[in-house]
Order: sequence, then structure tokens, then C-alpha cells
Amino acid sequence: MKTIGLIGGTSWVSTVEYYRIINQLIYEKLGGMNSGKILLYSVNHEEFKPSDNTDWKAMAGKLATIARNLENAGADCILLCANTKHKMAEEVQAAIGVPLIHVIDETARAIKSKGLKKVGLLGTRITMEHDFYKDRLLKQGIESIVPDAEGRDLIHSSIFHELSKGVLKKETKEKFIRLLDKLMEQGAEGIILGCTEIPLLIQQEDYPAAPLFDTTLIHAGAAVDFALSNH
Repeated sequence: MKTIGLIGGTSWVSTVEYYRIINQLIYEKLGGMNSGKILLYSVNHEEFKPSDNTDWKAMAGKLATIARNLENAGADCILLCANTKHKMAEEVQAAIGVPLIHVIDETARAIKSKGLKKVGLLGTRITMEHDFYKDRLLKQGIESIVPDAEGRDLIHSSIFHELSKGVLKKETKEKFIRLLDKLMEQGAEGIILGCTEIPLLIQQEDYPAAPLFDTTLIHAGAAVDFALSNH
């Protein structure tokens, strides 16, 4: 079994989900007392919180250093346990000699497996408004649409003031579902839950009208496939 290197803490509540899912999937596949070989570097989220004033080059350098430390400690792959941090994924990959398992690529693979061409994208303001996510999806033939400015503000605020702190409110879930309805009316065939905290609030059973792509589950599952593979 290969060793999985996780860069987490952004936020810690979703990083817990990565740890749980990876170990649960490995147990389901192998049985016995099997669990994942995991190296976790959990950062202080306050120091890595994205904003309009973020020095992305400096943050990429910090993440690259952490990734190299995990590689040197024995990690056979690296995961950035946050969608927004994939804005810097190419810089991190360039700094290491092991694969960085890319959440957007894995999510695109899941979308394509269902034959979808147009999806809604929820996430932080950076994820929804910058080009790194939608452009990488587009290279895979997938168009993405995001909520209007009011909806984006709602999602971003909910992520940082509620979900990242483990606060899950019924009224927030209801607001998210109304946003999903609007995206579906605009032609979305499915919805990317493009922030690793959003699946804590809303899951497939909460919205049976369309496929929801849980990026935490997809990303962690890809790590397990890699860890158990022979290549």
C-alpha cells in the first residue's frame, strides 16, 4: 500500500472527512484491520485563508515546501485538501517528484462518467470567480456555471462563517437548495460541491433532482485508488 500525503487544515473540519473517508474505503476494499497509510500536515487555516489581497505566489511557495516535506517523509502522492488551493496546484506539482492528485481532474472524470456537459459550480468566491476551475473543466469538455453575485456572496460567507467552523444550519441548507434550483433552471445537468465543507451541509439525498459531485469523496476516493494500485 502506498502512503498518502495530505495537506489539510483548510479547514480542519473537512480534513477530518478526508481521513475518515480514506480509512473507511480502504477497510471496505481490504477488510480485516486495514486502514490507510497517511501523512497529514495540517496548517493554520487563518494563515492560508484566501482573500482579494492574497499573495498567491507566496502561498504557493509555502504549500510547495509542505508538499516536499511530506514527500521527503515518505508520501507517494500529495493531496491539497481544499478546492480553492488548487489555484496553486501546478506550482506545487512542479516542486515535487510524486503525483499531486488533482481534485478538478478527478471531479471532471466523475462528471464525464455520467455523460454530463454542463454543471453548476459552488465554492468559495475564488473558486467560483477565478478562471482556474472553470478553465480546467472546459479542457475536459465540461461547461460550468455559477450563481449570481448575491448567491456567490451567500455561499462564500456560509463557508467561512459557518461550515468551516462546523456550524450546519437548516436555513442555510434551504438557501443552498434554492441556489441549486436556479442553476438547474439555467441548464445545469449536475452540481459540483466545489468546496470540501459544502458536503457537510448538503448531500445527494437532500437534492435528488440532479447528480451532486461531492469533491471530498471524489478526491479521497482517487487517493485510495492510487494507494492500492500497482503503478
